[in-house]
Formats: sequence, C-alpha cells, structure tokens
Amino acid sequence: MILSPIFWFTGLSGSGKTTVANSTKEFFVQKGLNVHVLDGDIVRLELHRHLGFSPLEIKENNLLIAKLCQKYRFEKDMILVPIISPYLESRSLARSMLEPGFYEVHFDTDIETLFKRDTKGLYKMSEQGEIDNLIGVSKKNVYENPVKPDLYLDTASQSAVETKKKLIDFVASKLVQ
Repeated sequence: MILSPIFWFTGLSGSGKTTVANSTKEFFVQKGLNVHVLDGDIVRLELHRHLGFSPLEIKENNLLIAKLCQKYRFEKDMILVPIISPYLESRSLARSMLEPGFYEVHFDTDIETLFKRDTKGLYKMSEQGEIDNLIGVSKKNVYENPVKPDLYLDTASQSAVETKKKLIDFVASKLVQ
C-alpha cells in the first residue's frame, strides 16, 4: 500500500502557508489528484476548539493534526498541512509518526513584513496588548526555525506566484509516478 506524501508547512501567521496550500491544491486537483488540506485554523475551529495557544496546547494540537494525517493518508493522493507548528519537538514528532513521505516546508518571512501584511489583524492586536501570546512575537510563544527543512520558501522576497511554483515543483518531485 502506498502512503500519500504529507507536506507539513511551518511558518508564522501571515507567511502565506494557507494561501499557497489552497492554490497548490487547485493545481493538483486539476491534474486529477485527490488533495486534502488540513488548515490549522479550520482544524482548530471544527475539531480542536477546546485547545488554547499555550505551548502545551499548541503541541497537543500539532500531535492531533499528525494523527489526522495518519487517518487521511490512505484516502488521499497528498496532504498539505498549513499550520504554524512553531516547535522543533512537534515537527520532529510529526516526522517520526508520518515517515516515509513526510516533508517539512518552511515558509519564512521577516517580522516587519508580517506586521505589514497582518491579514488577520493579529499583529495589530498584539501591538495593542489585546493578545499577549502571539507566536513569534510573544516571549511566551517563541517560534523555533526549522534546522533543515525539506523545502525553504522566503515569502518576503518572492511573490505568492513564485512561492506556489517552487512548492508545486517540489511536490511534483515527491509524487510516486
């Protein structure tokens, strides 16, 4: 039995993970593949509403998402997982649970660009003291950069179209022919 590959995105809020995941999904669906996106925001809203954003709860959420990947990987041609996944420990655990066919994709963007984009208004709320645990901004919730991701994407210096192309090329190279 062939396991579908899992592309585990990691990066701060606003780095482009979900946008690129959805456009990448559309590309491969048009090629006839069955692609599943496990968007962190949607999973939290629909399945993990009980979890907050403490480091422990974030790690639990990441573990539960890895378990969802295990469930869906027999039903889909590929799984895209756009979540922040800020901790090295969680990404390492996901890799060990989901190998072979697990690929870590780092969406990297400098904090100044994220404050400018602020698509969800989180950075503004953090600045105004309305959120005190924003991942990558708060000292309570650090973001641990990947040491050696399978794919590195600098979304501050390249457009969404360039990022999508690099991701599509990488994903295509990992699909079983």
